[in-house]
Amino acid sequence: MKKTLKAIATLTLSMSAGVILFSSCSSNADSPYYEYMPDMYRSPAIEPYVDYGEVRERYDENRSLTQSAMTPPVGTIPYHGTDKKHVLMMLPYHRLADQGMDMSHGHYGSELSDSLGREYELAAKDMNPVMIDADNAKEVLDKGKKLYSKFCQHCHGEKGDGKGPMVESGAYSGVPNYGTLAIADGQMFYSIYYGKGLMGAHASLLNKEEIWNVIHYIKKLQNDKYPESESVEDEGDVTEGAEGDVQDDNQMAG
Repeated sequence: MKKTLKAIATLTLSMSAGVILFSSCSSNADSPYYEYMPDMYRSPAIEPYVDYGEVRERYDENRSLTQSAMTPPVGTIPYHGTDKKHVLMMLPYHRLADQGMDMSHGHYGSELSDSLGREYELAAKDMNPVMIDADNAKEVLDKGKKLYSKFCQHCHGEKGDGKGPMVESGAYSGVPNYGTLAIADGQMFYSIYYGKGLMGAHASLLNKEEIWNVIHYIKKLQNDKYPESESVEDEGDVTEGAEGDVQDDNQMAG
């Protein structure tokens, strides 16, 4: 009798454990077999660009088709792989916008330079980290041209002569002719990134690599023989130095 009761108790316990185990599992048409505790596999974390009007078969009409993406915390960057030079190039820009550019160029809430114009001067020593040579010149210049046509040509003109449609219409004036513009690559980057004069900041439109590609194309507009006519042996090796001298530059700017 005791053996029978023990066997029944063991069977009951086993069945209860089985019910609990299988109730913790779920099947999905996109996944093979059953998943034990699916929350461990499928993150419930909030993600950008998702319609949170429907979450796990629960519907909330108030949240349907509303913006869910938030501004990332200051200083954070997307994942850019494991190539050291590329990652360094894509780190947040180490130079600061000038005082007053929070009002004039929309850099609200940004850390600003304490020394007016000093960061722009220091930018003259920043070299283009996107290496260009005979082997990749066409690819780099094609990328730069495509971006230039989309973001720059309407003011700076197809030939870089400062006679784009917006200027010709009379909407803007004072756009420089690249043929007579003699500034360093780093200063060109600074101007595009933060904006300068009547030109607005392009940091929200182009990432750092894209801006450097545009600068290569601008130099092609300035000199049709570029890059053959310019030494570029050291380009591409300065990214770490350009991003790594942040502390020294900030001390100089202060």
